[in-house]
Amino acid sequence: MVKQVIEYAGIPVGIVIPDRDLLKFIAVKFHVHDLDGQHFSSPAEVHRAIHTMMSGARAA
Repeated sequence: MVKQVIEYAGIPVGIVIPDRDLLKFIAVKFHVHDLDGQHFSSPAEVHRAIHTMMSGARAA
């Protein structure tokens, strides 16, 4: 199994692991927990989802 650490603002927030020809995100920080278990096509897509979620959280 190959995993990749996903960072946001220089802080590790989760990992992605191969699952069903996609990448499954496993959150390790509470502020990205809503994305836990979701599947993405690339690490870049995970980063975009995190950025979108964090941008919305700051605006709220």
